[in-house]
Amino acid sequence: MRADGEALLEVRDLVKHYPLTRGILFKKQTGAVHAVDGVSFELRRGETLGIVGESGCGKSTVAKMLVHLERPTAGHIRYKGEDITRLSGRALKAVRRNIQMVFQDPYTSLNPRMTVGDIIGEPFDIHPEVAPKGDRRRKVRELLDVVGLNPEYINRYPHQFSGGQRQRIGIARGLALNPEIIICDEPVSALDVSVQAQVVNLLARLQQQFELSYVFIAHDLSVVRHISDRVAVMYLGKLAEVGTDVQIYDHPTHPYTQALLSAVPVPDPRARSERILLAGDVPSPAHPPSGCRFRTRCWKAQPKCTAEVPPLEIPEWFREPGGPAAHVSACHFAEERSVVPNETGA
Repeated sequence: MRADGEALLEVRDLVKHYPLTRGILFKKQTGAVHAVDGVSFELRRGETLGIVGESGCGKSTVAKMLVHLERPTAGHIRYKGEDITRLSGRALKAVRRNIQMVFQDPYTSLNPRMTVGDIIGEPFDIHPEVAPKGDRRRKVRELLDVVGLNPEYINRYPHQFSGGQRQRIGIARGLALNPEIIICDEPVSALDVSVQAQVVNLLARLQQQFELSYVFIAHDLSVVRHISDRVAVMYLGKLAEVGTDVQIYDHPTHPYTQALLSAVPVPDPRARSERILLAGDVPSPAHPPSGCRFRTRCWKAQPKCTAEVPPLEIPEWFREPGGPAAHVSACHFAEERSVVPNETGA
């Protein structure tokens, strides 16, 4: 489902640093882990924004801050124009009703001692105005049916379900309060490939049925392209490139995005472009490189990359002609390079 232009969620200069301390009785901060360092994006109504990147780049930390499981060190998160980063009490409770989360592991995110009915119905205990007590069991059965599970399973426990079924239970719990935004933190990474497709198709159907907006976090680039309207690529706590699915996958301009896409398996090996192999390992977020975060592994790195942080903007040489390459990219030497065959096999 495409967005209608209204920004539901605006994230500006979001920062999350975790302190590194030394000592037992008298702890002294010796540094900080730069988990997220100045991330900005917006989520429009009816849109799916995909966030991709290597493990440890800060994707899940961003997700936790969006639902207020983590408080940001700096920056702002605005929901319908209201800054929610410093909310607490009733004000935070009201916002959380409209921004729900589906977690990565469908087993550990469900209480094994609670029945499915209790798990899905628990949000109604916190927000009783959504479903009166006498109406909750009916509401839970409806939610089970919506996500493709038999309503008769209401008295079963999580261990009696498969991984895909447990994730459907987690999705039903996320839908319980009729939210506008759902944060999907790698919701299919722990599932079999065939089950992944079922869950992704379910999410797409629910988006149309309930007019939802998604922030969809995943490692699998093909899954992200299937469901996302726009894609944001993260590296070491920063955004490297943001654009529509066509712009990112068919016209990438950042070297890191190009390297990621070159590793995506394709059905026809003969159609594969040259594989881009990155040198070295991802730097420690406790000691990120100066200037461009990607420069230590980039084949285009020059002295400017060490001295200056590249802004996340449309490269000057792509602004005039416009076209699919004219999207924001945090690289001093951004250059379009096709690394994944398009749908016609070209």
